[in-house]
This record gives sequence, structure tokens and C-alpha cells, in this order.
Amino acid sequence: MSQHKHNPAKEIQNLQFFGEFGGVNPSISDSATYTFLKAKTMLDTFEGNAEGCYLYSRHTSPSNHYLASALAKMENTESANVAASGMGAITPVILQLANAGDHIVSSRTIYGGTYAFLKNWVPKFNINTSFVDITDLDKVEAAIKPNTKMIYAETMSNPLLELADIEGLAAIAKKYNIKLVVDNTFTPLIFTPAEMGADVVIHSLTKFINGANDTVGGVICGTTAFINQLKNVNDGSSMLLGPVMDSLRSAQILKNLRTLPVRMMQHSKNALYLAKALEKDGLKVKYPGLESYPQKELFDRMKHPEFGYGGMITLDLKTGEMATKFMEILQDKNVGYLAVSLGFYKTLFNAPGKGTSSEVPEEEQAAMGLSDGLVRMSVGLDFDIEETYQKMREALDEIHFFKHNLSPQN
Repeated sequence: MSQHKHNPAKEIQNLQFFGEFGGVNPSISDSATYTFLKAKTMLDTFEGNAEGCYLYSRHTSPSNHYLASALAKMENTESANVAASGMGAITPVILQLANAGDHIVSSRTIYGGTYAFLKNWVPKFNINTSFVDITDLDKVEAAIKPNTKMIYAETMSNPLLELADIEGLAAIAKKYNIKLVVDNTFTPLIFTPAEMGADVVIHSLTKFINGANDTVGGVICGTTAFINQLKNVNDGSSMLLGPVMDSLRSAQILKNLRTLPVRMMQHSKNALYLAKALEKDGLKVKYPGLESYPQKELFDRMKHPEFGYGGMITLDLKTGEMATKFMEILQDKNVGYLAVSLGFYKTLFNAPGKGTSSEVPEEEQAAMGLSDGLVRMSVGLDFDIEETYQKMREALDEIHFFKHNLSPQN
């Protein structure tokens, strides 16, 4: 079991919400607005002084409250607020913490949509960002300016799987009295960033947490004071921008959340098997469970060990043409799908340089080591992972990868 004081899987196991009529699932609040018996209660609710009362679903709803409460427990934060998408969680946090004239320090290897928002959109409001190698704490600290308001990082970066030293970043943030915001989408349960000093933790619920790839969603986890700021009717960015999650979707994600621990263990088990086998064959594989992973010691120190090393792998197939052929053959062999996103029961694969990271200019992709031949794989819940590996080997043979690049070792 984990040496951490907080056990996120146990928090999920211990969730207990009763439905309106005693059901084991909470009743779905299928209402946009809510009624009051007394006018004064409505006024009190507008002012945030009526605990347990609901006003309008853009602010919150019972279904959204159930899901947010569960995710706050999982991430060991005081409170949380769910949103209609991952970007619907990320963008309000940035806009709540940074104003015109402020500065942000961000990891250079982050999700393409977040990168585009920081690089191209917030400068319209005179908010500027320095993109740095988040694994180099000296560079992070050197980038901080008097007007810096936050450090933004992903626990494990998309798509290069670089690991952020959350405790080290938190120490820097505390030193300069700024906030540390961490996107934990790739590694739910494996890491608890708030336990290590993160001020705000974000997830795209679309991915591992929901797991079914049938809806989009996001969550912001943090202090009660910060979540209340986001939902303030006068100047809260979540309230005023309106990225509200539908109650039906909230109820669905809450149900899927209950199986997250067993799913994450299976994703990790399968990914470790493939990573070891493909590396043994001579491929350039990046996976935190491999001894060749440059930050394995840090990963082991930070993680809850019972959940393994996650479901994300990258393979470098040298060229974009080779990567494309490989993925098309894998789809033909029913290994998985050539698709963006991650956390599905089937393996998903894409070439992020031309896909999920295409917002990053080519010269910057080159500087960070994102090659055209990089394939990002979200390994699925395959029952027979040995068969999956054999199909991958067949695909590599069909594209003559070993003939052109190396000789297999077995």
C-alpha cells in the first residue's frame, strides 16, 4: 500500500450518496433553475449565504455538487467545481488568477489547447507567458518576474511524458507567493498533487476518470475560498464564462468514477508489459515504469505505488510516414483506434506533432524533442495483452521498421 497519508482509491470506495428515494445512485437534478419557498432565501442564495440551496444550474446543481464533492475527496482538496470540458476548467483558473499586466510561468510541454490559450489568446489581455523546461527547477525560478502570478504544469506532460517535481515547484511558488496549478489528467490516483503542495488541481474528466469516451468534462479542485471565487456571481470566471456541465453527464461520470481504481491498475499493467517488450525489441520507448525513464526515481517517490505507472506510452518511429503506416495497420488489426484523447477501454494512438500538439510551432516542437515519428499511445484494458503485443510486432514487420532502422533483439 501507499506510504502517502491520503489514499485516493479508499476515498472513492467510501463515497456514499443516497438518491432522493433511497437509491444507491443519487437522483439526477434535471432542472435548470430551482424554486424557493421564501423570497428572502433566494436573496440569501444570491449572496452565497444559503447553504444547501440551489439557484440556477450555471452556478451549480445537486448532480454537479455530488461529482465535485467526490473529486475533491479523491484529490484531497477542500472543494471542487466541475465544468463542461477540460478547457472549461483550465481557462477559468488562468483568468481568475491572472489579470492584465500579469505574467505566467508554464511548462513548455503541455496539452496543445492549453499552450494555444497561453500563447495566443491571453496576450490579448496583456497576460504573457514564459514557457520553460519544467523539469529544470533553476530555469523555472529564473523565469519568475515581479508580476508572475502562477506556475502552470502537468504532472506528466502531454505528449512527452516529462514529470514535474511537484514538491520542488511548490517550494518555488511558496517562496514567491504565487500559485502552483497542476493538470493531473494523465495520472489520476497515481499522484495527489495537492498533497505535495499544488494550490489548484485540474483534470479533463473526458479521459481516464470517465473512461468511456462518450462525454467531455473538466474539474477544478482547490480550497473552498478559491472555488467560491470562481463561482462568484459578480466576478467569478467559471460563473460568468458559463462552462457548466450538464447534470446527466455529471451523474454518468460519477458512476464511472467508482471503477477508476481497477481501471488504472489494468491500464498500468498492460502499458508496462508493452513498454518492456517493445524496448527489448530495440524500439525507443518512453514509459515511467522502465529503468530507462530518466525521472523514474522521482516518479517512484511521488506516486501511490498500487496504481503502477499509468497507461501512457510514447514510441519514436523515426518518421511521420512510418508512424502513420504503423497506426493504420494497428487499427486494421483491431489493436485500437487512430484517434485523439486517452483513457478509453481500447488503445488509442495518434502522432501528436500533427494532432494534439499541432498548436505548438514546428520549431518549438523540435526544441522540446517532439519528432514527426512520435506515436502517443493510451494503452487500453486488453484482456490478452500478449496478443496485442504480437499484433504490434506484426505491424512493425509490415512497415519494415526493423529492416530500415535496427535488427530486433529476439
